[in-house]
Amino acid sequence: MHHKKKLYSVAAMAAAAALTLTACGGGDDGGDGGGDGDSVRIGIKYDQPGLGFSDGGEYTGFDVDVAKYVAGELGYSEDQIEWVEAPSANRENMLQNNQVDMIFATYSITDARKETVDFAGPYFVAGQDLLVRADDDSINGPEDLDGKNLCSVTGSTSAENVREEVPGVNLVEQSGYADCVTMLGSGGVDAVTTDDIILAGLASTDANQGQFRVVGNTFSEEKYGVGLPKGSDQCEDINAAIEKMIDDGAWEDALTSNTEGADYQYNTELNPPTPEACAS
Repeated sequence: MHHKKKLYSVAAMAAAAALTLTACGGGDDGGDGGGDGDSVRIGIKYDQPGLGFSDGGEYTGFDVDVAKYVAGELGYSEDQIEWVEAPSANRENMLQNNQVDMIFATYSITDARKETVDFAGPYFVAGQDLLVRADDDSINGPEDLDGKNLCSVTGSTSAENVREEVPGVNLVEQSGYADCVTMLGSGGVDAVTTDDIILAGLASTDANQGQFRVVGNTFSEEKYGVGLPKGSDQCEDINAAIEKMIDDGAWEDALTSNTEGADYQYNTELNPPTPEACAS
């Protein structure tokens, strides 16, 4: 069991580690074991701005900030985190094959997934929403999409949800959400749909700031959890860390800083969330 370290000691450790890192070239003991080793392997998205994003060895986003906070509470400094790309389709396999110790990657808690992996959290409850051009006030919810062009990603549940809700919508499918946002900017589509916080992250990139708005009329619930190997003993410690992050204001700060310029307000009826009881 890792004792919770006070924040200043984690900062001091990080500073000391940074000093020694340059001296020894950053080599560690090479151990790739789980929580008892010198590092913790955390799976994140590399291609979702504002949530999990990799840019030249810099890792940013809300998922990343929550992961850093939780790791700190578990006794790991930032230098002890080994970031691993965790694409949606690979998440269960990565946990089952011991390729990662935990996953923070817009990973919705579902009963089907609970059969093969465990979850801590949720640390955020997203809802499906719409992104529109900032100056377009004609779309304020799914019901306004009749006859409009809507972009989503091929094979996503987001697209199907809207098709069922608004039979008159014209669905345009792209391979990734960034492509959808490009089409939105050029007028090729009228709206983009996926989880609200994913839209906010896309809209808050430097290139997109101020151009788009998240409608703020969510019509689903996606509980983002921390994926863990089945039978993990870390769920309760992680939940305690999430609750502490929410209580001390760091959770709100992380959300705000990662969605600036997106005209986004998270759903306050769903957030901040209360972590669920851990599987026995």
